[in-house]
Parts: sequence; C-alpha cells; structure tokens
Amino acid sequence: MAQSVTACRDVRPFHMEGGRYEQYVYSYPHKLAYGPIEPARSLAEVWAREPKDSLFLYVHVPFCEQRCGFCNLFTFANPNEELPDRYMAALERQMLRTRAALGAGATFSQYAVGGGTPTYLSAASLARLLDRLSEVMGLDTRAPGSVETSPVTATEARLRVLRERGVTRVSMGVQSFDDEESASVGRRQSARDVHEAVRRIRGLGFPTLNLDLMYGLPEQSEARFLASLRAALEHRPEELYLYPLYVRRLTVLGRATTTGADDRRWDDVRVALYRAGRALLLSEGYAQVSMRMFRRGDAPATTAEASYQCQRDGMVGLGPGARSYTDRVHYSTAYAVGPQRVRSILESYADATQEDFDCIIWGYELSDEEKRRRFVLLSLLHESGLDCSAYANRFGADPREHVPELAELLLANASEPLLVRRGDRLVLTSAGLERSDQIGPYLMSAAVRERVARGPSA
Repeated sequence: MAQSVTACRDVRPFHMEGGRYEQYVYSYPHKLAYGPIEPARSLAEVWAREPKDSLFLYVHVPFCEQRCGFCNLFTFANPNEELPDRYMAALERQMLRTRAALGAGATFSQYAVGGGTPTYLSAASLARLLDRLSEVMGLDTRAPGSVETSPVTATEARLRVLRERGVTRVSMGVQSFDDEESASVGRRQSARDVHEAVRRIRGLGFPTLNLDLMYGLPEQSEARFLASLRAALEHRPEELYLYPLYVRRLTVLGRATTTGADDRRWDDVRVALYRAGRALLLSEGYAQVSMRMFRRGDAPATTAEASYQCQRDGMVGLGPGARSYTDRVHYSTAYAVGPQRVRSILESYADATQEDFDCIIWGYELSDEEKRRRFVLLSLLHESGLDCSAYANRFGADPREHVPELAELLLANASEPLLVRRGDRLVLTSAGLERSDQIGPYLMSAAVRERVARGPSA
C-alpha cells in the first residue's frame, strides 16, 4: 500500500501558485548537479556490467555561427580556423578509447549529433565524423539518426552528406519566422532564409523534419506567435517542439534584462501563448507527446522508440558537454556557459591524449533513491506516463512508496487534476503537462535540487 502524504513529513506540498517555469528537466539528475568524481573511475569498469545491446550514441559538436541571446548550452561561436580540426582529432581519440571500454558486443539502436550546431562543420568534416562513427564506434548506418542544423548552415552540400549517410531526422532550431522577434534574441536570420533551408531539407527526402519554435520572446503577441507557428506548418514537419523562453544568468539576455523566472506576469504570458500554440497544433492533427514535443498524427513512430528506453538503457556521449549514462554513474566533462570557461574546456579537450579518455572525473553517482526518481521523472513527463507495474517489477514497490510526492500531485488540484491514474499508469493530464517545468523540479531529490540551484560558475 502506498504511504500517505501526511506520513511523509519530508514531502514538500505542491504549490499551485508557484512559478510554472522553474527548470526544464530533460534528464535526471540534471547536468547542473554534476561535480567531481573522487577518486576517478575507470571507463571500462563503469561499463563492465552494463547491458549494451541497445545503447544511444550522442555526439556533441560545440560550435555555432552565432550565440543566441537565450542560449545556455555548452557551445562556442565562431571559433578560429584550427579549433574545429583539433576538436575532430580529439573526438576520434575519444572514440577509440570508448569503443575499447565498451567491448565488441556493444550496439547502438539510435544516435544523435547535437550541439551547438553540427552543420557548422564543413561538408567534408561532417562526412569524416559520420564515417568514423561507423568505422570506429561500430554504428550501424541503418540505425535511426538525428542531426541538428540551423537556417544558415543547412547548405545543400552539408545536407547531402547527411542524406547519403542515412541520417533519418533533421532538426532545426528556427525559434521564430518573424524577423523582428529573431533579432530580439540575437539571431541573424530572415524568414525567407528559413523557408529556403527547410525546402532544401524537404527536397532531399529526410524521413523526419523537426522544427523548434519559441514562445515568450520579447514583445511577442499571440497573433505573432501563431503566425510563426502557421509558417512552420506550411512545411508539415513530422515533429514540432514549442519551447518557452528562459532567461538564465551568464547568457546574453540574462546580462541585459531583469526579466526572470520569478516574474509571474511573464508566466501568464507564456502560459497563454503555450495554450494557443497547443490548440492550433491539435486542430492541425498533431498529437502531444510531452510539454514541448508534438508529432504529426500520420507520422510513423521510429523503430528506435520500441528498442531503446531511456529509463532502462544506457547512453554513450562523445565530446565535451556530452552526457553518458550507465545505471549507476552519469558523467561528462565539466560544464560552462560563459565563453571564456567554455573555451578553456574545449582547449583541454582538444589537447587530451587517448589515455586521458580512460577515466571519468566529472559526473554524478546515483544512489538507489536517485535511480528510482529518474525512472519516475523520465516516465511521467511523457504523455504515456508512469507504468506502475514496470516500476514495481524493477524496484519492488509501488512508486508512491518511494516517491511520496506523487501522492501529493494526485491531490494537488481537485477542480482540474494534474495527475490521474489510468489503469496501471500514472499520467499527467493536459493541465499537468503544461506544468512540467514545475512538476519536474518538484520531483527532484533535495540533494539534486541543491546542486542544480548552484548552476555553472561561469
């Protein structure tokens, strides 16, 4: 029997009046919670007992042609000519050591190349990267693969390299089809350029096109946001992501404005825009997968979705900033946002020897509690919800016994429930999904919340 909320004195009540936009929880523990691993762990030891028949391979390319005003990712704009080449050489050294640590039996059910902007690399460098993933990492080129691009770098030559090597999904961060809105967050692009880039992608026949749009941009009205969304729908993308604008410290916007996540009026604006965008997408035949993700109703699900489960299977990350997941240890390089610190980490990575990649020195070692919370979070923030039987089979109890905050969420708003039980699943309602960035942080452990709150130092 699940514990009652009143019996768990350390459970925080869920406050409906709290800020809806606290933290985007796309992984757990969040990378901001990572820190030094002491003593250092051997890469081979960490992967030795892990199931490796259905892994996710992620490759990070930390370069962009511009630094967007809202960006708090690990990326560096307009590096000098030699740094990308040095980076590629280091990436190949890391591939060699990682493949050796994984062993011959490791297979990848899907992969992604993100950033940054991977197509900042030249067509020749992109070809080299994808070829080495096949030759060194053993990546099957028939596996579903996604690559991120931008309107400026989605050239015919680069896109042809991706198509010829079997990439199945291209994702473009458009953010807005309104030129004034784009300029307000430091993006040098025109709607005309964006449409032309998307047409090039469509013309090459990639099975899946994803477009990212943002709401809550400076001076953005509902009419302007919906006009931008309709411009995206002209291309009938298989997937659309709607991201709320966050203004974080150490970003260009964060240094230039006082608007922040504690501004309730801004919360109201973003909620209204989100609801308007969601309603339009649902009316156009899109299904909601998560707070941010919408998939066109007639778009086929990929085979990777059946073979890889993020709650269960591991992820291998290559490149600085790329996270790797095993059952017990999550790791990456140190994390930064400010350009000086990012450059310092990139230089260290580019100079690393093969042997330097044999050890893990930065990450998070998960306790049993954190493993349970990870399963709950990664399940609950998806439209399919939390399978209580699968949880019990893995962890030996009803999830509400281990994560009593779930019971609080079930009671949080009687007039418009956030979380409901459907058969053997706990599922967020539409009202719950729109509060994902509040519910996600609420379900974090106290230890993770504290470390995330510190954020990157530079």
